[in-house]
Amino acid sequence: MSVDQDSDAAAGGGAAEDDVHENALQDVIAVDPDDNQTGLVNRLDAHTGDGIRHRAFTCLVFDDEGRILLGQRAPGKRLWDTHWDGTVASHPVEGQTQIEATEQRLEEELGIEPDQYSDLRVTDKFEYKRYYENAGLEWEVCAVLKVTLDDTTLDPDEDEIAGLLWADYERLHEHPEWYRQLRLCPWFEIAMRRDFD
Repeated sequence: MSVDQDSDAAAGGGAAEDDVHENALQDVIAVDPDDNQTGLVNRLDAHTGDGIRHRAFTCLVFDDEGRILLGQRAPGKRLWDTHWDGTVASHPVEGQTQIEATEQRLEEELGIEPDQYSDLRVTDKFEYKRYYENAGLEWEVCAVLKVTLDDTTLDPDEDEIAGLLWADYERLHEHPEWYRQLRLCPWFEIAMRRDFD
C-alpha cells in the first residue's frame, strides 16, 4: 500500500503548548502499512513532528435520496478546525473494531443511534499523510465506512460539530469546484475520490 502524500505540504513542527492538550491523555493504535497493530502511541505524539502511522476511520453517512451528510469540524479542533468532513472521523481504541468505534462516534457526535440504520459497513481502506499548517499532521491507515440512515434525526454535539449540510454526493464528486468554499478535510477528499474510481 502506497502513501498518498501531499508533496506541497510543509512539515508541521511539534509546537509546544502551555497547557496539556486532551489528546496527550489518550493513545491511538500504531500500525504498519498493512494496518497490523505494532503498539500503542500517545495521540498527541502521533499527530506532531514527523508523526506516527496509526489506525483511523471515516464514516460517510447517507440518506435514502443519495445525499451525503457533511459535518463541519468544531473550531476547537486542533487539526482541520472548521473544515468539512464526511461525516465523522476518529480513531478506534485498543480492542475496538472499526464498526464498534464508528457506532460510538455516530452516537456521540451526531446523536445517531443504531436503530436509525442497519447497513453500517467497511468499504475501503487507504494510507495517507497530510500536514496541517504548523499545528501537526495526520498519518493514518484509514478505513472508510458507509451507512444509510432510515431515520435522519440528528442531535449534534457542538463541541464536535459546528455545522451540518446534506449534499448530493455525485454532484459533490463531479463538481468539487462548486464546493470549494467548504474546505474539505483531506481524508474525506481521498475517500470520495477513491469511491468513484
